[in-house]
Amino acid sequence: MDKETFKKEGYKLIDYIADYFENTEQYPVTPAVQPGDIFSQLPNAAPDDPEPFERIFKDFDQVILPGMTHWQSPNFFAYFPSNTSYPSILADLLASGMNAQCMVWLTSPAAAELEEQVMIWLRKALDLPSAFTGVIQDTASTATLTALLTAREKHSDFQINKTGFQHNKFTIYASEQAHSSIDKAIKIAGFGVENLRKIQVDSSFAMDVKNLENQIVEDKENGYVPLCVIGALGTTGSTAVDPLLEIGTIAKKHNMWFHVDAAYAGTALLLPAYRHHAKGVDLADSFVFNPHKWMLTNFDCSAYFVKDTTSLINTFSIMPEYLKTGIDNEVNNYRDWGIQLGRRFRSLKLWFVLRSYGIKGLQKILQNHMNLAHWMEEQINKTEHYEILAPTHFNMVCFRYHQLGWSTEKSNDFNQQLMQSVNATGKAFYSHTKLNGMYTIRMCIGQTNVTKDHVIKAWENIQETTKGLLV
Repeated sequence: MDKETFKKEGYKLIDYIADYFENTEQYPVTPAVQPGDIFSQLPNAAPDDPEPFERIFKDFDQVILPGMTHWQSPNFFAYFPSNTSYPSILADLLASGMNAQCMVWLTSPAAAELEEQVMIWLRKALDLPSAFTGVIQDTASTATLTALLTAREKHSDFQINKTGFQHNKFTIYASEQAHSSIDKAIKIAGFGVENLRKIQVDSSFAMDVKNLENQIVEDKENGYVPLCVIGALGTTGSTAVDPLLEIGTIAKKHNMWFHVDAAYAGTALLLPAYRHHAKGVDLADSFVFNPHKWMLTNFDCSAYFVKDTTSLINTFSIMPEYLKTGIDNEVNNYRDWGIQLGRRFRSLKLWFVLRSYGIKGLQKILQNHMNLAHWMEEQINKTEHYEILAPTHFNMVCFRYHQLGWSTEKSNDFNQQLMQSVNATGKAFYSHTKLNGMYTIRMCIGQTNVTKDHVIKAWENIQETTKGLLV
């Protein structure tokens, strides 16, 4: 592809993306395809000769697009959103065009210094403690693993990095509602999943701190070394908020690393009215949230904040001769601030988003999402046989349909069928969890362009589908 073809086709793609972004609700949210449908339409080998871009794009439009789930649809209510915005897309286009490898300051000074400043902006915008220093990771999963590895090395005086585990007696603590990425990180970090303690939750699905301390004391009596406790500010299942102040106090009492996983709901801290959920975060050693979920910044972009940057850097720093520069002691070489050596220019899209919307613009969008969720909660509460199954702290509603006299098994089967039937229409997309053994439909209202009309239609669709299933 030459320059002129690149420009011609690039202009077309910008138009295509803009039209797609404005018209995503016209597509079924999830595609009507079966496993193997897309694969069977693709050639068995790459072409020997060049193909024109027009043909490639035609195949994208006719083969790939029909098999896509449309995360940017305002009718996408499943999982957590992965929303984006025009400024973020344009920034990522610029970053892709330059394709800078931002591993050390020297490889892209502007990228390193923009990242440093943008993370200060975010820290202030969320009203996080000034003791935190930020760095961009790819995902919260990586950030949590980074926290665990740093805690491990700091406690062992960096000897595990040097000699490996001699006798592993470390224990890690998280609520039974904590994200599965913690289990995965425990495996990767070498602790072993048998040393992950899943702490019981209370009636609101938040960690029971009495149970936490009892478990820590019991472990210490049995010769274990409690290393880290992970508190959630918004669990995946129900957006429950663990009592961070109490957890942090216990962590300090037992000399443990305290990590706060706010991957999704951390964005809500942009709104002062929701900052009470973060009470106790000043006791945390590290904190993570994902702008790529709910802050209009496209995937991937995870904001990780840590107090002890020296231990972080000492955990990951390597200094081969070919990476040494004459200014290493004067700058941030972010390749030493996490697992990845190579790094994308992620701060650019954060910068574009923060400047394009401003904090007030982002707050307006977030507050709208909160309002829509509480409206939905009100409809469920006043409609017979529907019930809320978890507190609506932010913009996610957990509910089910249940009639008096139904067994848990019958109710679970019905709600599973209800959700799957709605999803099959392509008019909306939901995901589920189980709370206290009850099949729970999760409705997360956080897509960039969702409006009340979309939520009203979604609620009507749920009720109509329910009636159809009851006939």
